[in-house]
Amino acid sequence: MSDHDNAHDFKKHVKRYLFVFYALIVGTVLTVAASWLPIESVAVTVSIALLIACVKGFLVAGYFMHLISERKMVYGILAFTAFFFVGLMGLTLWAMGDFPWHTVTH
Repeated sequence: MSDHDNAHDFKKHVKRYLFVFYALIVGTVLTVAASWLPIESVAVTVSIALLIACVKGFLVAGYFMHLISERKMVYGILAFTAFFFVGLMGLTLWAMGDFPWHTVTH
């Protein structure tokens, strides 16, 4: 490869990182603006802020941590996480109906 190709690739990566950086700044401004919205429900305000935070977290993990190119590994870890999460939630729900006698009054 020539130096021209390397410089072009470098500029392409820098451009992508700057775009993600600006998107993170916009996300931060949107989060602060969402806190000032006159929404009666605190749950809705928190949900909006969490949605923006999830998008920002995806940008950081995907681009700055280079996880966007590791799809096979990420999907494998996600599948294991989902499997164990569902299993633990199922065990929790199952255990809720299994109280010892005379410990809980209904």
